[in-house]
Amino acid sequence: MDVYEAVASRRAVRGFTGRQVPREVLERVLSAAAWAPSGSNLQPWHVYVLAGRPLAELKKRAGERIAASDPWDEPEYEQYPAALPSPYQERRSAFGEQRYGALGIPRADLEARQRAAAANWDCFGAPAALFCYVDRRMGRPQWSDLGMYLQSVMLLLRAEGLHSCPQMAWAKYHRTVAEVLSPPDALLLFCGMSIGHEDLGASRPRIGRAPLEETVTFVGG
Repeated sequence: MDVYEAVASRRAVRGFTGRQVPREVLERVLSAAAWAPSGSNLQPWHVYVLAGRPLAELKKRAGERIAASDPWDEPEYEQYPAALPSPYQERRSAFGEQRYGALGIPRADLEARQRAAAANWDCFGAPAALFCYVDRRMGRPQWSDLGMYLQSVMLLLRAEGLHSCPQMAWAKYHRTVAEVLSPPDALLLFCGMSIGHEDLGASRPRIGRAPLEETVTFVGG
């Protein structure tokens, strides 16, 4: 797949079929993604890949917590600033309107929005998922390395005809994830990522992007 095509077709898919993803495909993708850049080649990511019974067990445990209205775990990092300034707050609000509007959920229906959000912890039906950890001793530059790595993973998945959905939502249940994965204490869960074949019958909103002039400044040339 052409790189431009992979970038343009990559999006957060929130509806997957149960069609299995062969392990050799995931190994091929993750082996190639390891070439993602990182400062001084630290490669600060540590990834766990789940499928089959372990993933089913994690979904079950997360589902039980949702059903019991169990509070989220104590956050280990701040996902967003407490007060988002403009234009970021407007972009976040527009995302919510488009996301839930595509599902036919009005803004005032908080219960329906919560039900839709709960699909995160079922990986939107995906048969495979990865969980990306980082060493707690790492700083902001190394966290940015995670982003470059995960973007590489998602583009390579597109080259394999697969889709994905990166999910910081899993950090809210990091203790439940740890129960299944048993990571070393030195690792902190950054995000999960659902992986699989898109369910073409599910809602498929395409969230827009800011105009180039809002985010890019050309100097010279």
